[in-house]
Amino acid sequence: MKYGIIGASGRMGQEIARLFNKNGHQLVYRKDEKEVDASAEPEIMIDFSLASAFPETLSIIKEKSIPLIIGTTGLNKDNLTELHNLAAEVPVIQSFNFSIGINILSKLISQVNNYLDKSWDLEMTETHHRFKKDKPSGTALMLAELLKQPVEIHAKRLGSEFGEHKIEFASTGELISLKHRAYSREAFSRGVLLSAEAALELEPGFYSFQDILN
Repeated sequence: MKYGIIGASGRMGQEIARLFNKNGHQLVYRKDEKEVDASAEPEIMIDFSLASAFPETLSIIKEKSIPLIIGTTGLNKDNLTELHNLAAEVPVIQSFNFSIGINILSKLISQVNNYLDKSWDLEMTETHHRFKKDKPSGTALMLAELLKQPVEIHAKRLGSEFGEHKIEFASTGELISLKHRAYSREAFSRGVLLSAEAALELEPGFYSFQDILN
């Protein structure tokens, strides 16, 4: 496929381009904060930029009328509403985490909810690299929404950690710990690749990465 990346020079943008090119796809549109490099019209657009660039992303997709895969963190409720509106025109796949493992963790959390009541203690810890700007992360907030009770999120920013999320449930007699750790950004870019390949066959609509896996 011919694809474009908004936020192409960022860490995730570079990893996505590496994996996509390795799989025979062609990067034809690169956009960064002040620069656009386009050699052809893309069939699909991928956005892993900053939330501040979101209005421009919407404008680009409306102009080109192509599917959008967006993993930008820091989006607010109004931004998500705008994505749902855009999805009436083109396929939109949005997630705060495109890791297959995180989406398995999400399912496990939902299962644990079926067995434990509010007498259990609940804590969440998430760790990312020192350059990550949102704290807590969009992934941590996404996981917290799956829990049936409020949870305090302990967010750490350390070194070059790619991403670790741990949820612990404890009674006075036992403890359950669920943890996911990414060892490289390929954990996320593979999910983006799956989404991009699926998006070309989708009807307009709003999809989560969980929808793509299902």
